[in-house]
Amino acid sequence: MPSNLESRPVRVRFAPSPTGDLHVGNIRTALFGWAYARHTGGQFIFRIEDTDRERVTDEYIQAAQDTLKWLGLAWDEGPEIGGKYGPYLQSQRLDIYAEWAAKFLAQGDAYHCYCSSQELEARREAQKAANMAPGYDGKCRSISGDDLAEYESEGRAPVLRMRMPDGSTTFTDAIRGDVTFDHNFVPDFVLVRGDGSPLYTLAVAIDDILMKVSHVLRGEDLLSSTPRQIRVYQAMGVSIDQYPIFAHLPFVMGQDNAKLSKRNGEVSIAWYRERGFLPEAICNYLALLGWSPGDDRENITMAELTELFTVERVHSSPARFDMKKLEAINGDKIRKLTIDELLNRVKPFLIGDGVISGSSEELEVVKSALPIIQERIATLAEVSAMLKFLFVSKFEVDPESLPKIKDELSQEALRRSKIVLDELADWERESIHLALKALLIEEMGLKPRIAFGALRIAVTGSHISPPLFESMELLGRERSLERIAASIN
Repeated sequence: MPSNLESRPVRVRFAPSPTGDLHVGNIRTALFGWAYARHTGGQFIFRIEDTDRERVTDEYIQAAQDTLKWLGLAWDEGPEIGGKYGPYLQSQRLDIYAEWAAKFLAQGDAYHCYCSSQELEARREAQKAANMAPGYDGKCRSISGDDLAEYESEGRAPVLRMRMPDGSTTFTDAIRGDVTFDHNFVPDFVLVRGDGSPLYTLAVAIDDILMKVSHVLRGEDLLSSTPRQIRVYQAMGVSIDQYPIFAHLPFVMGQDNAKLSKRNGEVSIAWYRERGFLPEAICNYLALLGWSPGDDRENITMAELTELFTVERVHSSPARFDMKKLEAINGDKIRKLTIDELLNRVKPFLIGDGVISGSSEELEVVKSALPIIQERIATLAEVSAMLKFLFVSKFEVDPESLPKIKDELSQEALRRSKIVLDELADWERESIHLALKALLIEEMGLKPRIAFGALRIAVTGSHISPPLFESMELLGRERSLERIAASIN
């Protein structure tokens, strides 16, 4: 990785603008930043860009903090913790931005622009018509006294623009190598709105310098903002060796090869959490989106990620989000949990879905059932549907499954099964299996899918359930036979 860090500690920041729940792209950025900070023994800084108070709410800010905590991405400086470079909410740093904006104006690096939005749009359309790159044309760079008097008499509130010099900006991106922007395509840009509020480019650049950020890992959609931020560094008088090192991460694409967005799949981390994905599985999968540990492994722990992560192994090409692979990794992580760990993870889902109240007796039943479903579930949310048959007070067969036990063959299988099970002395899964196999497979000559399918529906209420014989053992003789009897016409 390009380095100016011989005498600088590694300080990586994650600075979202939470206008909603954090999504896959946000969290991958946070994960990579956290992993690099931990790998290098540096600091991970969490900063909230909340100057847009109409869209960034306190609720979203708190949700962002809760999500990072849930994922295990602890920060070293930021909200709730503090730090010597705080505050860490931009809304609490407005006086800092105003001070620097005034300094840029006094230095001649910035100037007031009185152009209205309508005037700017008209000039952009004229540029397009002339096959010119649309952008600010510098009209107010050298404003006349007469024009200034006219604008002020109209009550126009000026914005503050940064002057871009002639030439170009070149910087070394840790992922993409040397990147050059011709200033013909980077026109003078707005630092401060007419109402005095700072724009992202001003606030983020000032914060990164004042907080001594050494590395900026972020999405490639922000690549084009880099020359503007460098221009702010220049106006601040920062030496080149104190600039952050930039690493622009590739896009995460959806299954349709479109950029992953809120309109392109369920990308909110809250969505995955609600559906029973484990935080360690999400981190595992997102780590592999655009980064490689150097081999073909697909299961990686947070400790291994910390040990192995380098920015040099981040790919420059887009990564594709694959839900099936995430589910597979999640299932693997579930299977590595102890039964007690799994019980703690599924308990909120079972209570939330109304399957259990959370009593100790209910939890003992759940604990007994977990070994027979642990190998079969991909998410924690599946457990409620799997185990609800054990707890329902009024048992009913799923309407969609009911027709599958009403045909003559299924009814015959149910009638004869009840007779055999009534006489069964030992109500254990193996005994149940052997008795039903002898009757339905060997004597009646039924295929297992047909033979046991009707019983599964009769006993559990659905064709989707834990293994049949284990389910019957857990349910007990009395309730199992009652349900079979109720399914017989």
